[in-house]
Amino acid sequence: MARPKRNLLATAQETSSPPTSLDEGQAIARVRKAEGKNLYSVELPAITKPLLVELPSRFRSQIWIKRGGYIVVDATAFGNRDNKLDGEIVNIVRDEREWRKQSYWPSEFVKRSSQLDDSDDEESRVGKMPPSEGSESGD
Repeated sequence: MARPKRNLLATAQETSSPPTSLDEGQAIARVRKAEGKNLYSVELPAITKPLLVELPSRFRSQIWIKRGGYIVVDATAFGNRDNKLDGEIVNIVRDEREWRKQSYWPSEFVKRSSQLDDSDDEESRVGKMPPSEGSESGD
């Protein structure tokens, strides 16, 4: 039997706006890759080693997490257990623009520019015609 639609709407409403503050032990992390079975490898701004976090059942099959997206991780959720998990996902950043305005947003997660950085000595070929064969061969 499928989950009621009210559960889906409640989960979407919960993640639509950022909280006023993060609880103790919570931090914003960037998703590096999906490890499978609702496990994700994430990176925190201050820690270079990737963390393995679990997606709780209330988010499963309702809200999808893409690589490079941001989530809120609770690192104290699995502190007293002996396992490979480093934390649990407590919220998913859906409206990144609103979240970036919050005081707790890490300065290490700068906005990605949409333009590629081209070097000065290499000319971009975007939007240009390929070179004709007649001018290169010298026939």
